[in-house]
Amino acid sequence: QVQLVESGGGLVQPGGSLRLSCTASRNIISTNVMAWYRQAPGNERELVARLTGGGATDYADSVKGRFTISKDNAKNTVYLQMNSLKPEDTALYYCNTFYRGRDHWGRGTQVTVSS
Repeated sequence: QVQLVESGGGLVQPGGSLRLSCTASRNIISTNVMAWYRQAPGNERELVARLTGGGATDYADSVKGRFTISKDNAKNTVYLQMNSLKPEDTALYYCNTFYRGRDHWGRGTQVTVSS
């Protein structure tokens, strides 16, 4: 199995920026699809951004042009750079990967966008 640990969340004003990190316990970042999801209270968990082992990216329409997913294979870490944050970006953000036949999730990191 693999453990995923997220960090970098916090409270930020509208228009601000945050960078989330997700570190994996195994050397899988270079080969696996890694993804960020988020879930706001009362809402379903939704895909935010996805990054393949080869570097292809995919974003939810709501974050295109504002968020960037990237990785550092040597550090087994995936990042989510979030700029121009909006109150509707407030959610618990989770790191995800599919490994050895099942989904793996981190515990999440809270992002709150509020003035």
